[in-house]
Amino acid sequence: MAAIVDRLTGAAASRPVLTSLCATAILGIAWAVNDFLAWKAFGTGGTPPTWSGYVRMSKFRLNHLFSGPDLLDPSPHSTTGLSYLRSPLPARAGGRARIMPRIMPQRQVPEPIDPETRTRLLGLVRRLADTYPAVLESKPSHTEGRSTDGLYALPELSTLNPEAREDKLLAREIAHAHPADNSLHVWLSGPDARKVIEAGWGQRFPLPFVRSGWTMVYAPRNDEEMHVVEQIVKAGVAWVAGVEI
Repeated sequence: MAAIVDRLTGAAASRPVLTSLCATAILGIAWAVNDFLAWKAFGTGGTPPTWSGYVRMSKFRLNHLFSGPDLLDPSPHSTTGLSYLRSPLPARAGGRARIMPRIMPQRQVPEPIDPETRTRLLGLVRRLADTYPAVLESKPSHTEGRSTDGLYALPELSTLNPEAREDKLLAREIAHAHPADNSLHVWLSGPDARKVIEAGWGQRFPLPFVRSGWTMVYAPRNDEEMHVVEQIVKAGVAWVAGVEI
């Protein structure tokens, strides 16, 4: 009888623990599903939009959380060398954008944007490619999994930056915009990337195997800020294509 009582007592005592474990598991699964859906909604940064892609992204996210560099620190970028941002950038009004809690894709929390500015932003790549067809072309962005327009330097340019000619990952890509949050990625020279970060207009890219000048640029919110973004993209054109426009 004593053995039966002990067994029943132990089973009863274990139920709260089991219930807690089940509740924790359910909450964890619900969080992962919501995070997975949010990840896909903001674009996956070229990673396949699958659960295996999500797991891969999550590994980068955890590694960066525990040992990643400060992406707001401009000091890794040189102060000397080629620079195409001729005048100091104005400080971004209201400070830096808030960043989404994952590194792939690198996105900001969306901010209000004038409709005309958004149209101008999302048409920038094709507009520049159409205006300078001897220097630039527009095609689906390789780094964004071909989900948005990318601005590329033509491969036959004699002025093409040797880094762009050799790099297989960026592959002559200069810039692209992200329709989900209106931010951009732009390939800049070291000094220009430093200027962008120091002025509060962007931050470094989190993956160490990508060229250090590959920079996240925060979304413009009005035509005045769009003018700044256009100057940054044109600085990217000069750095990658070797032609100032």
